[in-house]
Amino acid sequence: MSERKDQAERVTAAWQQLTGWLRVHAPTSYASLLPPATEEEIGTAEALLREYLGYGLPAELVAVWRLCGGVEHQYIEPNEDEGEVGSGAFLPDGVLLGPVDALRPRLPGTGERDYWNGAEVVPWLTGDEAGPEYGQYVSARGVGRWSTTAGPEVSGPAHASAADYLEAVHRTLAEGPGDLLGSDVPGIVWGCLVWDDPRDPRLDDALPHWTPLHQSARRGCETGVGN
Repeated sequence: MSERKDQAERVTAAWQQLTGWLRVHAPTSYASLLPPATEEEIGTAEALLREYLGYGLPAELVAVWRLCGGVEHQYIEPNEDEGEVGSGAFLPDGVLLGPVDALRPRLPGTGERDYWNGAEVVPWLTGDEAGPEYGQYVSARGVGRWSTTAGPEVSGPAHASAADYLEAVHRTLAEGPGDLLGSDVPGIVWGCLVWDDPRDPRLDDALPHWTPLHQSARRGCETGVGN
């Protein structure tokens, strides 16, 4: 119980530190945060996992949901035509899933076997909001990637915990370097924190308005380093 409490306290501090940064530097992303998930929603998710898969929710994920139940993208007038920028996608691995959406890809369908081969993981982030078909999971062993496009496939943990991941995100924002977590680097556009690869950008019309947080990323974007 003490270990679960320590995990919850650490991830709570990391989430509050990150969202405090958003409030100051990316207010449109901050505005996309939904209220905490209800205890009923969290309890239902826990019960379903235990009934169908035999394990419960990671303590870290419960702690995050008690602070934020997901995100809702804000309307951004300059973004109206292209829809490139999602204000709630302020994490490098996408948007935070609420309890209902997190369980949707993980639970087997009625009468189906568990195609995840019993992996005791819970999706919590996705860059594919329509599915979702891929993203990042939380488990007792740490944080890693999952995909249902050809599997499902579940990677080994890339971070020891959700707190480790969130702390690394905040460290990237506050201190740099911008590529601490990979080729996607953080930048601000229309009040939103958006991660993109300056050497191979996905942004189109929004790119001229996107300002990387760290100067090395801006130089790479301007000079085409890596192309």
